[in-house]
Amino acid sequence: MSINAITLTPSADGVLLPVKAQPGARRNGVVGVHGGSLKVAVSAVAEKGKANAALAEAIAEAFLLKPSQVTLARGATNPQKVFRLETVRSRLEQLLADAGR
Repeated sequence: MSINAITLTPSADGVLLPVKAQPGARRNGVVGVHGGSLKVAVSAVAEKGKANAALAEAIAEAFLLKPSQVTLARGATNPQKVFRLETVRSRLEQLLADAGR
């Protein structure tokens, strides 16, 4: 897996990260790359915003951010989402390397 497969877009207050959501999974966490997006699995179901909240929490944990530093920018009802966060390129590279094992 390569960080180059994911397009990060700078925003005024951070970075926009495309995310492919996988609700209803066995565990929460980053599982790889899918179609140019970071694939994140969560055990929460996709109803009433439960999966979106769990995704934001899993992303915050993965990037060592506070939950308040991760917000859903687009895609509330779509599996293809965009989250706004502050991140460091090296942390994303480490996550993808770990997911590829």
